[in-house]
Amino acid sequence: MTVTRRTLTRADLTPLSRAALGRTPTTVTRIRGGSKKGVYRLAFEDGTTAVAYVWSPDEDLWDAGAGDPRDPFSHASGLTLFTAAADRLAAAGVRTPRLLHADPTHTHLPADAALVEDLPGGTLEDLLDADPAAAPEALERMAALLTTLHACTGPSFGKVAVVDNGGSSYGGSCAETVIERALSDLDELTAREPRVAAVHTRLTDWTRALAAQVRPRTERPALIHGELGGDHVRVTADGDLALIDIEGLMYFDVEWEHVFLRLRFGRHYDALRTEGLDEDRLRLYRLAMHLSLVAGPLRLLDVGDFHDPEFMRGIAEHNLGRVLTLLENAS
Repeated sequence: MTVTRRTLTRADLTPLSRAALGRTPTTVTRIRGGSKKGVYRLAFEDGTTAVAYVWSPDEDLWDAGAGDPRDPFSHASGLTLFTAAADRLAAAGVRTPRLLHADPTHTHLPADAALVEDLPGGTLEDLLDADPAAAPEALERMAALLTTLHACTGPSFGKVAVVDNGGSSYGGSCAETVIERALSDLDELTAREPRVAAVHTRLTDWTRALAAQVRPRTERPALIHGELGGDHVRVTADGDLALIDIEGLMYFDVEWEHVFLRLRFGRHYDALRTEGLDEDRLRLYRLAMHLSLVAGPLRLLDVGDFHDPEFMRGIAEHNLGRVLTLLENAS
């Protein structure tokens, strides 16, 4: 099934805006980028703005359904995950756009929806690209945010919405969950990518060999964002940082976060590096992350109308190259 987005209009979003703020927007503009929910900027007559999130099947390009939240890597979309994550981050002292109104009853739209404050100052990714002189201070703030975030721990691993409500996740450990996902991605890719099929046995054996080197962990899992690139960090007017796209917030091995940080921050990652990470976990998680970043984009291109398919193909191709290079270097 191919998902085609219908852009919501001012008339569509006015009931939500009036319920939240008692005001009617003068204009409504889709904010590009998100693939799991609709994100719209609402502008008002006095020049102020707010942002609407809409978790509608029509807005979700993955066509993945709700998923089972007990799977830490299941589809991270929905108002329940969002509000649980927002509450946990607020308790941890990590800034996110302030929630102005939540509508879980579909009163104003035929879908879960929320209105949050707008932080229009751009992303950390934008700042690092456009203003090298400001990069050191911004990265110092980012490192402090990570310290605060990762200092929070949970009683077990899994999505915050599950764990903080006393639930438990599938799988015996973070590492077991990563291994299972990596092998699943590998099997999926073997069926669709000849370059993976040609080395399927070697990749499978190597994945299991890396997994065998990971020792059990006694420390409690840390609070992590899960997809923490610079595009998921907004820079506020006062230079503070706020996390967005937080629905995937979970308690997990901090190495999973650092593998993603290293991929996304590139040459800036050294400013975010921390001591005490488990090198065996990093090696396993790096391979698993690359496999996921091949399988995921290809899956998205199958079912959605992502606005920049060549960009998504580029992500898959780059990460496939990394998988094959890592495999050759390990031989």
